[in-house]
Amino acid sequence: MKQFRFKYIMLLGAVLFVLPFTSCKTSKVVVSDKTLDNALLWEITGPGISKPSYLYGTIHLIESKDYFLPKGTMTALDKVDKIVFEIDMKDMSDMSAMMRLMDKLFMKDNKTLKDLLSEKDYTYVGEYFKKKGLPLMMIEKMKPMFLTALTYGDMEPGGLDGGKMKSYEMELMEIAKSNNKETGGLETIDFQLSLFDEIPYEAQANMLLESIKSSEGGESGSNELNEMTKMYLKQDINSMANMISEEDKNTEGFEEKLLTKRNENWIPLIIEGAKKGSVFYAVGAGHLGGPKGVINLLRKEGIRVIPLSHK
Repeated sequence: MKQFRFKYIMLLGAVLFVLPFTSCKTSKVVVSDKTLDNALLWEITGPGISKPSYLYGTIHLIESKDYFLPKGTMTALDKVDKIVFEIDMKDMSDMSAMMRLMDKLFMKDNKTLKDLLSEKDYTYVGEYFKKKGLPLMMIEKMKPMFLTALTYGDMEPGGLDGGKMKSYEMELMEIAKSNNKETGGLETIDFQLSLFDEIPYEAQANMLLESIKSSEGGESGSNELNEMTKMYLKQDINSMANMISEEDKNTEGFEEKLLTKRNENWIPLIIEGAKKGSVFYAVGAGHLGGPKGVINLLRKEGIRVIPLSHK
């Protein structure tokens, strides 16, 4: 059961991590004029907030050798009463709920990849996954976006439970358990999975095909993830936000739903939670920077957000 949960989190985490970046036309980063400090850890104070809360930017998955916690993070974790993630990680322990959600990994109306790709492209995709030890007959009904995540470098089953990759959410959850801290979530797993239904299956299939061609040609794919990891190690939340600002024909308009609207939905929840007690909010680092990122949106509401982990 534990191994199943690890693999489920690995797959979900991989998709949530790479999805915003599959829409990048290039890896070129254009930094806006008003940049934030390079920092992953931020302190939250303001009207009605009696004790400081904290905002922390994660990468959902990272190679174990690159995993780190910036200076001050453990101190902040010791001070808080609660750790809040994008989704409450303790929900991953409900195996009956996990099994129900597994259905959401698959396309509706018995759609398969064969319905979405030409015969030539279907064969090409099948050969690619066969080399990875994943016969197409086992995965061809899965939403192509989930398969796209598996084309990115080390983002494949076995990486997390094999120790090659780490999940910041799982590491922070272990800290919460060890210190008997309450946990929570800004969203539900069901909601996050529903985001992938916003992109038509045909567009998802095209993105999968392009991603495979890029990875086999030594372009994009793992290089983009390597670039994101380098930005993360530098705590460069501005570049991370700007890297996902461009869209292509497959994902046009989706950034608004995947990032901006979610950021806006989180703001009242973060403020309300901070007023009730000291909270450590851990969300994807790509959500922090940018004009419509969590930091600037909180500041627009009169909340003081200052960097603690300068790089």
